[in-house]
Amino acid sequence: MPKKILDVPSAPAPVGPYSVATEANGFVFVSGQVGMDVAAGSLVAGGVEAETHQTMRNIGNILADLGLGFADIVKTTIFLADMADFPVVNEAYGEYVGDAKPARSTVEVAALPLGVQVEIEVIAAR
Repeated sequence: MPKKILDVPSAPAPVGPYSVATEANGFVFVSGQVGMDVAAGSLVAGGVEAETHQTMRNIGNILADLGLGFADIVKTTIFLADMADFPVVNEAYGEYVGDAKPARSTVEVAALPLGVQVEIEVIAAR
């Protein structure tokens, strides 16, 4: 099955030359999402916990647009500006994935787009 670029109306608009989501061979790849409030058109305030919740809501909306949900996620990668935020991000993230725990990697990076503190990308399976 060739790569298909997916239409995701509820997602924040990409800030570069990439697709919000693509699909190939039954897997849906969702580009890294940040704490962008789509309705307001701006990043949420309130620190890394607020950013994580907004990021996960954005991912949930993207998955819903594609007929998927958090239980369909098979792999997550979390990028943190500061690994000291791991416990807060981990707890907030866990509220969304629940018992459907996908494989996951978490890494600290030097910087993230738009100065955010957390970015999360997922791979889901149909």
